Amino acid sequence: MLMEGSIIARAASDAQDRLLEADEPLAGLQERCGGQLPGTIAVPELLELVRKARRYGFRLARAVTAHDGGEVVTAWVEVEPQELGDGCQIVVRNWQTAPAPVEDTASAERRRTMIDRHVAELSAQLDPEQRVLSVTSEGAELVAVTEAMQTGFGRHWTEFLAPEKMTQQQPLHWRLLDGARVVVPGSRRSWKVALIPHMRPGFDPAGFELLLVSDTPSTGTVLAHEPIEPLLRRSLVGHDLAPVLRQPLSRIIANAETIRTRLAGPLPDAYAEYAGEIAGAGKLLLGLLEDLADLEVVETEGFSTAPDRVDLSELARQAAGILNVRAQEKGIVIEAPHPAEALPAVAEYRRVMQILLNLIGNAIRYSPENSQIWLRLEALGDRARIIVADQGPGLSLEEQGKIFDKFERLGRSGDGGSGLGLYISRSLARAMGGDLAVESAPGQGARFILDVPADAES
Repeated sequence: MLMEGSIIARAASDAQDRLLEADEPLAGLQERCGGQLPGTIAVPELLELVRKARRYGFRLARAVTAHDGGEVVTAWVEVEPQELGDGCQIVVRNWQTAPAPVEDTASAERRRTMIDRHVAELSAQLDPEQRVLSVTSEGAELVAVTEAMQTGFGRHWTEFLAPEKMTQQQPLHWRLLDGARVVVPGSRRSWKVALIPHMRPGFDPAGFELLLVSDTPSTGTVLAHEPIEPLLRRSLVGHDLAPVLRQPLSRIIANAETIRTRLAGPLPDAYAEYAGEIAGAGKLLLGLLEDLADLEVVETEGFSTAPDRVDLSELARQAAGILNVRAQEKGIVIEAPHPAEALPAVAEYRRVMQILLNLIGNAIRYSPENSQIWLRLEALGDRARIIVADQGPGLSLEEQGKIFDKFERLGRSGDGGSGLGLYISRSLARAMGGDLAVESAPGQGARFILDVPADAES
């Protein structure tokens, strides 16, 4: 039985965790949090408490916090499950309110960014000049524009998503384009873009994340399955599993991040940590999926790249800009080539970027906090070389001999790696007529050396 005493309010829920009836002030809080009476419990912490009590058949009691838009409410709540899982009796014994803290501009901007990432149906990485580096999307409406962007790496994003009611010559300053309405070819829905800069203190943005968001919900149209190809086709992950699993995994990650950052409402620290673990596991699965899809590509008979004239110096700066935020979380400084440096080469833009992101990402993962990573350029006759050096633990001669093997993780566990990144990177480098090597010694960091053909005509 529930304790007797100074009861502020009583309420009852059913087997579906709907609030059937409630006294004030709980009834008013339910409505201010977007719920109804009767209706699903709208206070996240109260809903979680009721669910646990009903599911496990135990009486539970603890403090519950809610944000009703104007005030922060803290109440002591006791929940007693009824027999046969018919719902719960709820008693509120204490009720305190305090003005909601005023959210500063930076916090509001972070909240907006998290919401945009959660609902975005297309995301792209851009260089400092807002040129497309990579793109991913979901939904049938965006297939055409995504394919156009994937074949147009290095071009300004507005060539694919034209801003509405803007007659100024492109490219505009990114702040003028952030939040702009854009036209998506083949779609009748209303769309806007969000541009999130990769900032470095004291510098201009090193690149951008572009998010495409619609004000109107998707119709839920699903891409039709492609006809089954002859049995000679050996791809399973890249053609079959990756397109099917990428979207739900991305949604799991986005939803978990929403919970972790408390966008859905206040939560105890323990629940936020659980959500962070879910998001982390989702990211590992998504990374493994992408690695397996790439593995199929590089091992396909006759695989080749599309060589182009690129500047390794510019690519190094772009890759450093994309990963700079992750490096800053560990206090790591990435020293990229100076803008005045240039090293022309003949290689596929997208594949070189993929290799650099893998090498720099590994360097961040295995380097100690408050260390440095250097990106250096070398021209050696008909070869153009870029070196990624770190201050990590280094590698023995035996480890150097195995590090490029498929699924090789050198005995590491729990580091989030699949053991495929370096194998794929070396395969890509060799497909471009180059190579990927390592120089290291225990305790002296590592130097990963990517070389590709130099551009003799530049």
